[in-house]
Amino acid sequence: MAKKKNKKSRITKGEKYLYFYATVAFILMLGVKIFCGAQVGELKMSIEEIKYNIDVQEKKNESLTMRVNELTSFENVKQVVSEMGLAYNNDNIIVIDE
Repeated sequence: MAKKKNKKSRITKGEKYLYFYATVAFILMLGVKIFCGAQVGELKMSIEEIKYNIDVQEKKNESLTMRVNELTSFENVKQVVSEMGLAYNNDNIIVIDE
């Protein structure tokens, strides 16, 4: 009769579990890295959009400030006063320092 040879596995049961869990951990790590990278990209896009909106608003504010300065200039006020039939009296002007 032929003798049955016992094949000894070079990889033990514990090593198989170790390799399996290491592979699962590696795959999960890649998934987390991809997910976090997508989140970071989305946040960067959101930040750039907010910066653009801030720049647009600052330009609007600057334009409105220039318009206010133009409308409150002495020449403009003097013209409006004369159109309304009022007289300019320098003695009634009070300058308030901040």
